[in-house]
Amino acid sequence: MKNVDRWLLPDGVDEVLPGQAQVVEHLRRQLLDLYHIWGYDLVIPPMVEFTESLLSGSGSDLDLMTFRVTDQISGRMMGIRADITPQTARMDAHSLRREGPNRLCYAGTVLHTRPRGPLESRTPISVGVELFGEATLAADIEVIELFLQTLKTSGVANVHLDLGHVDIFRGLLASADLTRDQETELFELLQRKASGELSQWVDANIGDSQLAGWLNALPGLAGSGEVLAKAKAALAGAPAAVIEAIAQLENIIAVLKDTGVSIYLDLGEMPGYHYHTGVVFAAYVQGYGKALGNGGRYDHVGEAFGRSRPATGFACDLKSLVTQGQGSRDNLGGIFVPANSDPECQRQVALLRSQGNRVVQGFAGQKVDFNEINCDRQLVERDGHYVIDKLS
Repeated sequence: MKNVDRWLLPDGVDEVLPGQAQVVEHLRRQLLDLYHIWGYDLVIPPMVEFTESLLSGSGSDLDLMTFRVTDQISGRMMGIRADITPQTARMDAHSLRREGPNRLCYAGTVLHTRPRGPLESRTPISVGVELFGEATLAADIEVIELFLQTLKTSGVANVHLDLGHVDIFRGLLASADLTRDQETELFELLQRKASGELSQWVDANIGDSQLAGWLNALPGLAGSGEVLAKAKAALAGAPAAVIEAIAQLENIIAVLKDTGVSIYLDLGEMPGYHYHTGVVFAAYVQGYGKALGNGGRYDHVGEAFGRSRPATGFACDLKSLVTQGQGSRDNLGGIFVPANSDPECQRQVALLRSQGNRVVQGFAGQKVDFNEINCDRQLVERDGHYVIDKLS
């Protein structure tokens, strides 16, 4: 291998250099402070776990995204986390075992075997919250409001919030008596919004004309909040779970009406259908080809740990929030101190550092590039006193 090749990183694996790393870390602290004042407790799950727990209750997508390694002590298979949510579910069910609502938050790197999309990182920094133990719509609304506050704190403007509810599709299927393969075919047709193919498939596989009409109506039930009135008319007489799902979406929109966020509903689109159990949501901004964050309800994720509890939450990629955000950036410039053994100078350096200033001590004969060391001020001696001068 040529020497130049030694510095190459794998495709989709990126590094964050000093200037950007300071911004990422600053936002991480801001968000964890935000979650703290909302009552969410910070947890730090391990980077690896046995696959039996790491992949429990998750869909096949997460299974494919997870790197596996053999534990050299036990010989068992371990996975490097590709998602932190299953880890928090294990903590809630086994490590904490709180009886009431349990609010947890986290921030940490995850690793994916392949990018989720073109040009995406395989090492995102996942930041998010999980709320366990509360089944009411109030919990979903709290999490969505905190999700929007996360975007606001990150300086993300002109947010478009996508809302959906998997119980609409699941409720319609409850009486359809379809095989797993048929259900998968129907799901894929709805995701592709292939109305013509969907109509043909429904004619061939659904004997109930009323159910057929409901399924054929789903691709057209997309738009702003007004689409819910159209949905109630198109799905009139549908199972109670479907009507309740529409009512929940109406309530959420009513709560969010004063936030100024653009809301889009697509009742035929069900991201994470095999994983989520209720309201689902995601945020987008114009010109960015993927969601800045997403979340929803997933009530059965704790079953594998012997304690099934209601759960809802969200996660974002911290690096994407920094890229798309226009939030304030702290002045992180430091103070340069030329090499000086004077005890008074060293006392001034200690005092400045105790006040939270960044102080970079120079060495004898050092050639200084102030941009490289990120210093915009200098400590100098003048008339027997040490003062700070602004660097030009």
